[in-house]
Order: sequence, then structure tokens, then C-alpha cells
Amino acid sequence: MPKRILQGTVVSDACDKSVVVLVERRVKHPVFKKIVRKSSKFMAHDENNASKKGDVVRIQECRPISKRKTWEVIGDSAEA
Repeated sequence: MPKRILQGTVVSDACDKSVVVLVERRVKHPVFKKIVRKSSKFMAHDENNASKKGDVVRIQECRPISKRKTWEVIGDSAEA
């Protein structure tokens, strides 16, 4: 099974080797038929502490690293 890859913005880099990434998606509301934005926050592993607040990064599913971390940063979207 392929690993999911998401793109989002770093909203926190306070922890060591960890970042919090906000991923937004746009979906159509089932009743009002209007496009609404839904967002999710993921804690991701950043081995080199390379990502800073405001960076746009891509994250990929990985094995559980801790209780909340099951994603890892695979690089800035500008690099890919």
C-alpha cells in the first residue's frame, strides 16, 4: 500500500525534531453546495530541524515515532 503524501504549512516548530503542519482541503458542503475549507493538524518528524514556522512542506506517512507522530517531513515543496 502506498504511503500518503500531504502538503501543508508549518504552524509550530517549538519541539525538538518535530513540527506541527496544518493541511487544508476544499470540499463541497453536502446541503449548501458551497465550497468550504477543512483543515487538519498533523505532528510530523523533522530529523534535521530544517523547517521553520510558515514554511510550506510535504509530509509522508511513516511508522509511529511517538504517540502523536506518525508522519515525517520529506522536504519543502519548493525542492520537489
